[in-house]
Parts: sequence; structure tokens; C-alpha cells
Amino acid sequence: MIRPTLRQLEYIVAVADKRHFGRAAEACFVTQPGLSAQVRELESLLDIQIFERHSRRVLVTPAGAGLVERARKILVEADELVEAARVAQQPLCGELRLGVIPTVAPYLLPRVLPKMRRKHTELRLLLREDHTARIVAELEAGRLDVLLLALEAELGKAQTFPLFRDDFLAVMPIDHPLARKRSLRQEDLKGEQVLLLEDGHCLRDQALAVCSAQGASELGDFRATSLSTLTQMVTGGDVMTLLPELALDVETRGRRDLAVRPFRPPAPHRTIGLAWRPSSPREEEFRALADSFSI
Repeated sequence: MIRPTLRQLEYIVAVADKRHFGRAAEACFVTQPGLSAQVRELESLLDIQIFERHSRRVLVTPAGAGLVERARKILVEADELVEAARVAQQPLCGELRLGVIPTVAPYLLPRVLPKMRRKHTELRLLLREDHTARIVAELEAGRLDVLLLALEAELGKAQTFPLFRDDFLAVMPIDHPLARKRSLRQEDLKGEQVLLLEDGHCLRDQALAVCSAQGASELGDFRATSLSTLTQMVTGGDVMTLLPELALDVETRGRRDLAVRPFRPPAPHRTIGLAWRPSSPREEEFRALADSFSI
């Protein structure tokens, strides 16, 4: 049986991603005629048209779409085969591509990266900060190795390892009526207006679930892009927000105009942890790194 080559599979994935033969050739560091010839040879071998070719664009055919996704998986598995051999020889060295969400990265990484670099001197960490859905997609596509994020989010089939619990706290103006209390029950949120992050942040979904369950309402005409913006907007009136404990020291340090109140048990929270592909050969490495992320 004549089989497609990994290079041919790499080429059709590149064309599908770029929707252009020239740009795909540049991404693969080959000439366009060479790439086009390999794609035609693969189509002939499989007796199927993978792409519709037009003068200004390229479309993936319905039959080709399934083949492209299979090719992605094969390429990821081929990379993992090579990685497994490397890990067997020398674990916790070389390149590690870490995806991390914006509500964790600026608060946790400055604490843990110096310790990690001292302990694992041969490990080169490449960081990608983005929303949960995007880094999960990058993980599944093989462009990231491991994720650092909230495990309550939709993570597909990823294998996970919990690191620590991160409680939510209520942050409000110092003259807010709830600031008179030393701690809050979740039911105290009933009727309150709460500032939340914009769509795409898993923290927004978690905080919104808490607010909705207790009868609080989101302030409808404003959504923040970051926890820093949320904190800055809680300055007066009756508006409040929820912040994870992880971010509290950075975002509220020195703010005498704000009151921070914990919730009584059971407090709303998220679980920060690691996630990786079940097929990854580096699972033992990721579990070994867990101590470096503890705070």
C-alpha cells in the first residue's frame, strides 16, 4: 500500500490554514510549485479533491475537510513520538510551550517562574497568554504542550491536574452598604449590580453563574477587558465586582477607597490547574512541574 508522506500531510494542513498556496509554501519553507505538486500527488493517490482552487482563494472541499483534520492528528502524534524519545533520554529539558489565561498569568507567573528556572535549568519555557477557548484549541492542534488555567472551564478531552483552589472575594467601594459586613453570604449578592469581564474569559462565566444563582445582575453597559479595569471601575455608587484571591494583592494593594470582603463557606471559587492532551508523552513531566506552580 502506498501511504501519504508526513510532508504531504503537513502541506495540506498549511494550505487549509492559509487558504492560499503561496502563503502555505512560505510557512513550510518550500517553493509554491513544489508544494502544489505534492498536494496534487496526494489528491491523485487518495483519488479525492481536497481543495477547490480559485484565482484569489482556496477552499477546502467537504470531503477534504475530514482528511485535513485527520492529517492534523497524525502530525501531532508524529511530533509526540519524537518528543517521547527525547523525554526518555532527558526529562524536563528543552522547549515547553505553556498556554495560560490572562486572569492567572500576571498574578501567578511572576511568583513561580524564578523558582522553576532555578530548579529546571535546562527547560526553556515559551509562554502564550490568551483566552481559554483559544489556548485549548492550540493545545488540541499540538501548538501548545500544557495549559495553566481554571479547570471549571470547557477543556474538551484534556487530562487535568489540580494545583490549588482560588476563592472569589467581593470588592466594592468603601461606602457600599455591604462593606459594613466583615464577611458575606452568597445570598447577600441578591439585587446587587456587578461589574464583570468581557466575553471570552472563563472567569466571567464562573462569576456570572454565581451572580445569576443569587439574583445579582450584571452592569449591562460596561464589560472590562482585564481585572485591573474591573478594579479601577469600582470607585463609587453601588457597583461591585468579584475578584479571585490570586489577583487580590496586585489589584487592591494600597486602595483605601475599596473594601474587600470574603464569602462565608461555601465560598465561590475556581480551581487552578494544568491541562494537557491525553496522548502527550510528557505527562510525568507536567506532574513533576506541579510543585513549581504551588503558592
